[in-house]
Amino acid sequence: MLDLCLLGTGGMMPLPYRWLTSLMLRFNGSSLLIDCGEGTQIAIREKGWSFRPLDIICITHFHGDHISGLPGILLAMGNSDRTEPLTMIGPKGLEKVVKALRVIAPELPFEIHFIELTEPQQQIRINGYVIDAFKVNHRVTCYGYSVSIERAGLFDVERARANEVAMKYWSRLQKGETITDGERVYTPDMVLGPARKGIKVTYTTDTRPTESIVRNAQGSDLFICEGMYGEKGDVNNAVKYRHMTFEEAGRLAKQANVKELWLTHYSPALNKPEMYIDDVRRIFPNAWPGKDKKSLELNFEE
Repeated sequence: MLDLCLLGTGGMMPLPYRWLTSLMLRFNGSSLLIDCGEGTQIAIREKGWSFRPLDIICITHFHGDHISGLPGILLAMGNSDRTEPLTMIGPKGLEKVVKALRVIAPELPFEIHFIELTEPQQQIRINGYVIDAFKVNHRVTCYGYSVSIERAGLFDVERARANEVAMKYWSRLQKGETITDGERVYTPDMVLGPARKGIKVTYTTDTRPTESIVRNAQGSDLFICEGMYGEKGDVNNAVKYRHMTFEEAGRLAKQANVKELWLTHYSPALNKPEMYIDDVRRIFPNAWPGKDKKSLELNFEE
């Protein structure tokens, strides 16, 4: 099961009724955060979730509304007696930016490992998450993220016997372990059938529509996409500032054949996103206006 919460849905500045855009996912005891604007740690506390198992923080880009809450989060994690290393993923220059922000959080009881993205498309595997980072089209270097949980195939007795795998190794191979016995190497694919469908969530914000979004969001169980502007007449502003309208997000969801669309990263001037959702649903019916602390549990198909 993958548990997720859209902690905030605002763009540019936090409002009394809307925190800045951030997404938190939990899987198998490990938490992953995408973006960390001002107020993110308050949103986590309001949700009732913990900072301590936060192992991975992905940053889309270095605008303040997406990273300015980071010192507070790091201090909160330190005060929770965390000692395990934290992995941070983001565009080139991430380590320099984070070290600058840490002037007000200089001493932490855990290490920070940095993975800086330098290619248009990169994949990172960590703590059971498969993270595909892909470059999008904003005024500064910006990445979207698809987070997948893979699911191995069922144990296949006939396959194991055909590959002459000793029964004493079956359980370990089924759990994904590779075993060396003398000159022979046993791998999980020797006892497992075809991989089953996993879980996939795609998150993208601060961008114009791009082919990379459609490609990476393809078949996602949930697609969380920016909808900076709701009114049709705002498309010129969307082009000018390299953001998206609700309808453009709906077209991306349709092209990517996703199951469900949540809109997020609203303009501060957009008070009631639900007023414009019908325009999106004419393009992609299973579309919803994201709201702070909107949550979902995604389970593997039987």
